[in-house]
Amino acid sequence: MGTPGDNFNIVIAGVGGQGNVLACQMIGMTAVEEGWQVSAADTFGVSQRGGAVMSHLRLSRDKPCGPLIPAGQADIAVGLEPLETVRVLRTFGGYHTRVLMNSRPNYPLAVLCGEAEYPPLDELRQAIREHCREVVEVPADQLARQGGSWVTQNTVMTGALAGTGWMPFAIETYERVIKSLFSGRVHQLNLAAFRVGVRATSRKTGAA
Repeated sequence: MGTPGDNFNIVIAGVGGQGNVLACQMIGMTAVEEGWQVSAADTFGVSQRGGAVMSHLRLSRDKPCGPLIPAGQADIAVGLEPLETVRVLRTFGGYHTRVLMNSRPNYPLAVLCGEAEYPPLDELRQAIREHCREVVEVPADQLARQGGSWVTQNTVMTGALAGTGWMPFAIETYERVIKSLFSGRVHQLNLAAFRVGVRATSRKTGAA
């Protein structure tokens, strides 16, 4: 399976409005800055906000890969929402897959209206453990508020991924990319969110 020495595949799972696509862009641009070949693709559910969103990111030291990750071939899964994390792992996960998950559910409208039930979080955690090698959970909503804005959860998760040490990219490269994407107060909020995420997982995984 892919390693930081050759190719590796990242899948990002969430729902509309959580910032999947921007998280994918930040990671992909960081990889390009560090000399990697990058292929990416996004798939969207039936609604722009609240429907399932999945981003494929394929990185290679050599020639580019096709944009879609084959079944069972994700090296890293970033879950912005627990139920969507389970769904994506059932297709793309395997015993080699490392998972970074936002532990806060994003309840669908049907659940909020009492028309459907959201699975218990402990059941989702068990299902995730059955489809991966390692799981790191992050309370991205709480950390985003610490950084100054609830809406920067996707940037918190990008920082959390950087903090795990699972990818061979320098923190400074991510921060340059963030500076290129945002300006003014928005840049400061996203930079703070990124750094909060880095600190959270550096402590959990022992990464430098």
